[in-house]
Amino acid sequence: MSLDELQERAPRIVEDYEFDEPPEALWRAVSLPAIRERWLPANALASHEPISQVPGREASYRMREDAPPFLESIVTFRLDPSGAGGTRLRIIHELNDARLREPGLAPANGNARPPLMRAA
Repeated sequence: MSLDELQERAPRIVEDYEFDEPPEALWRAVSLPAIRERWLPANALASHEPISQVPGREASYRMREDAPPFLESIVTFRLDPSGAGGTRLRIIHELNDARLREPGLAPANGNARPPLMRAA
């Protein structure tokens, strides 16, 4: 898949989950590296430390794909208490690679159009 095709797609995935466990239990799973490693391997992270964090509520991590074009993204875990003593977990995964945000320079000679095939 080309970078242009990735840019045209929706760069964000949002998933919601409900758990019976209290927010403190899920916060440990999201914030402690030893527990987090079980379901979010360290080799998937560009940085092992969160890039932003609101203790007990939200943590964001930078991820990097392990295959070309090695795009970077940010995954955010938001925790909200539910009415029954459980927790609502929202996972937001955003493709934010700088190569997708900045449009490339167009060639000065006008060769920016896709190539066309000639009819025989």
